[in-house]
Amino acid sequence: MENDNSRSAGPQRKNGMFQFIRDWTDRHFSDPQILILSFLLVIGFIVIFKLGGMLIPVFVSLIFAYLLDGIVSKLAFLKIPRFAAFLIVFLLFLASLIMLTVGLLPLLSQQIAQLIQQFPAMISTGQNRLLGLPERYPGFISEAQITYVLEFVSAEITTLMKRILSLSIASVRGFISVLVYLVIVPLMVFFLLKDKYKILHWVKSILPDQRGLANEVWREVNQQTGNYIRGKIWEILIIWGISYLTFKFLGMNFSMVLSLVVGLSVLVPYVGVTVVFLPVALFAYFQWGLTTEFFYALIAYSIIQLLDGNLLAPLLLSEVVDLHPVAIIVAVLLCGGLWGIWGLFFAIPLATLAHAVLKAVIKQSDAAKLAGEPAEDN
Repeated sequence: MENDNSRSAGPQRKNGMFQFIRDWTDRHFSDPQILILSFLLVIGFIVIFKLGGMLIPVFVSLIFAYLLDGIVSKLAFLKIPRFAAFLIVFLLFLASLIMLTVGLLPLLSQQIAQLIQQFPAMISTGQNRLLGLPERYPGFISEAQITYVLEFVSAEITTLMKRILSLSIASVRGFISVLVYLVIVPLMVFFLLKDKYKILHWVKSILPDQRGLANEVWREVNQQTGNYIRGKIWEILIIWGISYLTFKFLGMNFSMVLSLVVGLSVLVPYVGVTVVFLPVALFAYFQWGLTTEFFYALIAYSIIQLLDGNLLAPLLLSEVVDLHPVAIIVAVLLCGGLWGIWGLFFAIPLATLAHAVLKAVIKQSDAAKLAGEPAEDN
């Protein structure tokens, strides 16, 4: 009798599970607005996965358009005609791009070339200083520990040099890509800013009619993504500039390269600060050893990151959706693993998209459930 009950309990549990899945699917995907939203999301992700590499100039143009559109909107708020505001902002953008291409990029490439040339000597100096540490601090550091560190560092340096060699082999292709970007990106930014409302109207005209839920998600994601991109770009530029001036004042070699790395580290919340601390410490150690200048450099870097985390980032990103640190780290790991550096940049906007979609679907389902309930008798 017990065996018969146990045999019948298994199919009942399976049927109950299938019925639960069927009921959940009918409840959430019977709404045409949810179906349209799901269809648009699937199409968007397919386009990104399959055509993302070819559409990188489009994504770069959209980033700059988001950044500049905020300035255009602020000028329009000050009663300046939109076309005049757009023209002023775009000309400033072109002037900044020319200054970056003519002024900063040669300096950056020069320091990178010097770094590659001086890297073996820096490694040799670092090894000699590390081998002398057991004699200076016998109670804290042993020769076995130094040997392990040197083996680990040499393996990592070998991998890094292979990557640099592969980049140098592909330098011609990269140079051509840069030239294409310098032509296509400003042209696309021009049209994205100038014909913003025409483009949005055309996109709306080809979408299905029952897209109220998709519009709600789009409004929230568009606002949050725009705030995030504008805030993050300004954060990178400000941290880059402050770090460059600080390292230059301290007399640190390769200050432009290091400050750029420090600026880009803000792309990866919580993790980037810790990861970039290592190269800053190594470059300072290779240049000065364990001197007061070495500790000044580390203190200066720590102060910059504290100011960024406690003042600059909250000020620039105050209007971005407040995501839990665990959600941010998970989004960074997933998106960075899938799309590399672009995934790191768009990790928080994509997490915001997922949050907005989930919130809108739950809201729509609750509204449909309330509409289907019979009214209570008074």
